[in-house]
Formats: sequence, structure tokens, C-alpha cells
Amino acid sequence: MGWIGRIRLQALLEADIGTVVAVADPDPSAAAAGAAAADGSLAVADLDELLRLDLDGVVIATPSALHAEQSLAALDHGLAVFCQKPMARSATEAEAVLATARRAGRPFGVDLSYRRTAAAQRMQQELRQGRIGRVFAAQLTFHNAYGPDKQWFLDRHRSGGGCLIDLGTHLLDLLLWLLGDERLRVEAATLLQAGAKLANGSNAVEDFVAAQLTTASGAAVQLACSWFLPAGLDCLFECTLFGTEGSLALTNVDGSFHDFRLEWRHGTSAQLLVSPPDDWGGRTLCDWALRLQRGEGFDPELAAELHAIPKVIDAIYRYGGVQR
Repeated sequence: MGWIGRIRLQALLEADIGTVVAVADPDPSAAAAGAAAADGSLAVADLDELLRLDLDGVVIATPSALHAEQSLAALDHGLAVFCQKPMARSATEAEAVLATARRAGRPFGVDLSYRRTAAAQRMQQELRQGRIGRVFAAQLTFHNAYGPDKQWFLDRHRSGGGCLIDLGTHLLDLLLWLLGDERLRVEAATLLQAGAKLANGSNAVEDFVAAQLTTASGAAVQLACSWFLPAGLDCLFECTLFGTEGSLALTNVDGSFHDFRLEWRHGTSAQLLVSPPDDWGGRTLCDWALRLQRGEGFDPELAAELHAIPKVIDAIYRYGGVQR
């Protein structure tokens, strides 16, 4: 029942999909506040107590080190799972979770929500219609000038990594989803902490990453993400795809973490295709809940997309000289 847990709970309540039976948090006051928001639900201390209840699914919004372990426990109980990103701290952990979800035959989802923005949805539509021709390059950026406010983010054991696993996960999901089943090959990577090369074996995590990747079709990709960068505004977000017939640029508006626009650019001109407002934060969760409500099972296509992301992240860490 931290910040993300509260706002995802509110999204479910507003969508009126299913019944919130209980909320869990080791902090009794946080659990009580969550239960009060979901009128009539129970407040419990942990996942073990949730699993004793008659549930169809669970939503996991805990520190990253717990995601794989808790997903496995819920899936082993026959429950559908929706998990915050990252779904796991490594590709190995991700493989175990997805294999268990496949055996359980239950809907499994991860909160990779940027693909559900109106700007990203329109971007995919324009790509499919050939608006910019063949994509030959991409530039992806996510700089969070504030950085995380919880200490567990800065502990490699508990988080799995720094800004790459936190912010880069979203960028890689967008790229892989937009380009279809493209594989990404890592060519180079630099990982810094407080402006210095991240020491291998340290429990510290990176706060700046720059990586060069290549798609299966040969497109050059530049990816950068950071925490605490002196960017002059709260957030810088960009996903631009360059094609032989123009480019599509998805960018945030005035440093916002929530407002996005999409432009089609050709030469020195630009056309605005999508602009705010857009209430997108709960869409991925609500889609999962609707799949559960309809009795749908494990989605192998989505699982393949989810597995691709930690494999690329692991490769970037390796190229950056970090053993995980």
C-alpha cells in the first residue's frame, strides 16, 4: 500500500472490476487505510494471510526483490497475478515465474503501462500503416530528476539494480512492443553512480546508464536513463523512431511524468497527433482484471514479450561490467 499500490487500487475501484477482498501491508496503518478505501475489504499483514482467503487473483506492489518470490507463491496457489515491474531481478528469475504461470494456466501481467498511453497506441498504429517507412534508428530517454525516495531502491540486493531496471524497463518494453518481435543486441553500455564508473561487486546501484543497441533488422538504438540528473525539470521522457519517410516522437509535456504527446516529423515540419489529457495509469491493470473476469488463461505471446526485457537488461549490465 505504498504510492503505486494505492493508485492502482483506486484504478480498480473506479473501474468496478471484481471485488477487492483484502489488502496487505506490514505497516498496520497502511493496510487499514487501503482497506478503508476499498470499503468492506480486510486489512492483513502479508501475502501468506492473503493466500488463506478465497481469491481469484492478487496484485503485487512490493519492493522488487519480492516480486518473483511472491508471484511464484500466488501462482502455486492457483491465483492469477498482476505484478509491478520489474517482474524479476534477472532473466533467470523471470523464466521461473513465467514457467510457473504457464503451468498454472492463469493470467499473468506486469505493470508496463507506458504502452497503454494514447500516444503509444497511436504510435504503433502509425508504424503499422507505414507512416515513417522503414525504421533505421531509435532514441529512448527516461531521466527522473528526483530519483526514488525509498532506501530499498538503492540496495542492489533488494532492487536488482538502479535506474536501468527501474526506468529502462519501460523504455525497452516500449521499443520491443512497437517494433514487434525484434531482438536487441547490446553493443556498448556505460553505468555510472554519482558520476563515477560503478564498481563491480558493490551493493550500490547505477544512477546513470547509456547503452547502444542494434535490432535484428539493423536499426541503431540509443538508450539513456537516470536518477537525480540535473535536468532542470522533473522528468525527461522520449521515445523517437526514425524512419526513411519521417519520424514519430513520443515525448512528455513540460517535465510531466503523466502527460505525453506524439508528433509525426518530416524534414523541418512537425504534426501533432496526440496530446493530453489521457488517464492511462490503470489501463494495464484493468486489462488484466478483465482477462481474469472473462476466465482467460495464460497468454504465451505476452509471456514472450515479458521475458525479452530482463534478457536485454541482463546483457546491458554485463556490458557495463556489473556482475549480478
